[in-house]
Amino acid sequence: MVVSHFLKWIHTARVSERAAAASALARAYINAELPFEDRCAAEAALTLLLDDASSKVRLAIAEALSTSHHAPLQIISALASDQPEVASLVLARSPMLTDADLIDRVAGGQKAIQKLIADRPRVSMKVAAAIAEIGEPEACATLLANNGADIASLSFRRIAERHGHLPSVREALISDARLPADCRHMLLIKLGETLKGSPLVLALMGRARTERVMRDACVKASMTLIEGTRQEEHAALIEHLRLRGDLTASFIIRTIAHGKVDFFGSALVALSQQSEQRVRALLAGGHDVALQALLRSAGLAAATHAIILRALKIWREVANGKRLAGVQEVSWLMLKELGGQSAEGDLAGLVKSIHLEALRENARGHALAIAAA
Repeated sequence: MVVSHFLKWIHTARVSERAAAASALARAYINAELPFEDRCAAEAALTLLLDDASSKVRLAIAEALSTSHHAPLQIISALASDQPEVASLVLARSPMLTDADLIDRVAGGQKAIQKLIADRPRVSMKVAAAIAEIGEPEACATLLANNGADIASLSFRRIAERHGHLPSVREALISDARLPADCRHMLLIKLGETLKGSPLVLALMGRARTERVMRDACVKASMTLIEGTRQEEHAALIEHLRLRGDLTASFIIRTIAHGKVDFFGSALVALSQQSEQRVRALLAGGHDVALQALLRSAGLAAATHAIILRALKIWREVANGKRLAGVQEVSWLMLKELGGQSAEGDLAGLVKSIHLEALRENARGHALAIAAA
C-alpha cells in the first residue's frame, strides 16, 4: 500500500522530494526486514525511478545502494551505465559488480571510468590485468597508487612496457615496493633512453659522450638494483637482462667485482644450465679446476677466469670473517692478475674502470664524512 501511494505521488512531487523519497525507499530496501511482497514492490518502484527525468533522483538511489551487497542487480547495472555523475558512485564502490562487469567497462576506454575502477577499495588481479593491458596512463598510475589492488608481476611489466616512458607512471612504478626487479631495470633503461634523446643533454654533451655517460649510468644503477633485489627475483632479472643482450661477460665481471656473489651465482645457473645446488656449492668452496669448468660451461672466456677466481676467493674470505675488503681492493687485485696498471686490452680496461669508479666513490664518501663531522 505504501509503495502504491508512492508511485502515484511521484508524478506530482518536486525533484527534491522525489530524490529524498527515492533515497528513503532504497535504504529501506537494503536495511529493513521487509516482507517478501513489500520487497518486490519496493524493487519495482526503484526500477521505475531509473527512468526519472532528473539525474538527482538516480544519484540519490546510487548513493544509497552503492555499497550494499543486497542491492538489486538490474538497478546497479543500470546505474553503472548512467551519466558519469551517477555511474561514478556505483563503479567506484559497488560490490555487486563482477570482474567481468568491470573489465567490460575498462575495455570501453573512457579515461574517467578506468580511473574509478582502478581506485576501487579492492581490485582483483583480473581487473588489474585488464587495466594494465588497455588502460590509459592515468588509470595505470591510479592502480599503482591503490594498496587494495592485487597486481600480478606480468601486469607490472605491461604497465612498464606501455607507459614507463611517462614520468607520472614511471614514478608510480618505482615507488611501488611490489615492483619486480626486472621491471625496475626496464624503467632505468627507459629513463636513460629519454635523457639520451633530450635536446638539452645532446647540446651540452654531444651524442657520443651522452651515449657513453648514459650507458655507464645505467650499468651503475643496475649494480645498485641488484643489491636491493631478493634472491627469488634474480632469475626474472637475469632473463630480462639476457633477452635485452645486457647479460654480457663485462656485466658478470662487474657483479663479482662488486661482491654480488649471490647474483653472480644465479647468472651462472642460467648460463651454464647446471643445478643451483651445484653452482652454490662450487662458489662456496669449489677448487679452481671445477670452478673453471663451470665458467667455461657458462660461456665465459678463459681470459676472464683468473680475475673472477681471484675476486671470488677474496669475497669468500670476507664472508667467512677472515678479511676486510671492498670493491676498491678487490678490483685492484683483479687488475694485478692482468699485470697491474700497465696491462692493456679490453679486459684490463674494464677492470681499471671498475677500480677508478671505486676510488672515486670511496673518496666522495670520505669527503662527505669529513664535512659532516
